[in-house]
Amino acid sequence: MNITLKGKTALVGGSSKGIGKAIALQLAASGASVTVMARNENDLKTVVSQMDTTQGQKHSYLLVDFSNFTSLNKVLTQFFKENTIDVLVNNTQGPEGGGALEKKVTDYQQAFDLLFKSVVLTTELALQHMQENQWGRIINVASISVKEPLNYLALSNSIRAAVVTWAKSLSVDVGKDNITVNNVLTGYFDTDRIASLNAKKAEKMGVSQEDVRGEMEARVPAGRIGNPEEYGFLVTFLASDKAAYINGINIPIDGGLLKSL
Repeated sequence: MNITLKGKTALVGGSSKGIGKAIALQLAASGASVTVMARNENDLKTVVSQMDTTQGQKHSYLLVDFSNFTSLNKVLTQFFKENTIDVLVNNTQGPEGGGALEKKVTDYQQAFDLLFKSVVLTTELALQHMQENQWGRIINVASISVKEPLNYLALSNSIRAAVVTWAKSLSVDVGKDNITVNNVLTGYFDTDRIASLNAKKAEKMGVSQEDVRGEMEARVPAGRIGNPEEYGFLVTFLASDKAAYINGINIPIDGGLLKSL
């Protein structure tokens, strides 16, 4: 099966490193012109320099801070006045870890702005062109915790669950326009985010980070942590014409970690 995104434009959030970067690189490798966005300009420039241009693609970057909704709104509104996109990958940095008893109302509000309002804003701005063009792909990077909550990620559990249910509602409304809306439920991947969470967990438990990672790997039937490149392959498929009949679903990518159906 040959997947091509030649002639398509894509916008990928949180793409200066980790999963977002892997997605951007793979979309570019499949022919899309990609705009990467995050808050570290040097990292974004590095990603742009690494993306494939052999099919005439033109890549760029957008400097945004997902944790500052007012600024994000201003930057994205200006971007969409001058640009249109066909593929939107909603992805941001995750909120701070911690259990439900550790978090206050203000923490949930901040997480809501970061994980939910930013996704709705970006999608609303992108949809106008997609509906006019009668083609579009909206892919939300979510988490397996929306199915099986992780007690040390209370903020992420709660707000990402809102994202996936909103996405299901949206998929019904825009399906007639040949626009699909899907959620990818992220398992354990080899990223800075996982390393940071593991470091905090190791400190709290009084064990080594290697022990925490080993225990994590042992829970995955595949016996390992995922490679971000594998994530990029799935998102690129969902972004293509080959996935036109896949709409409104949650797709776990977790090596078999989820126990629920």
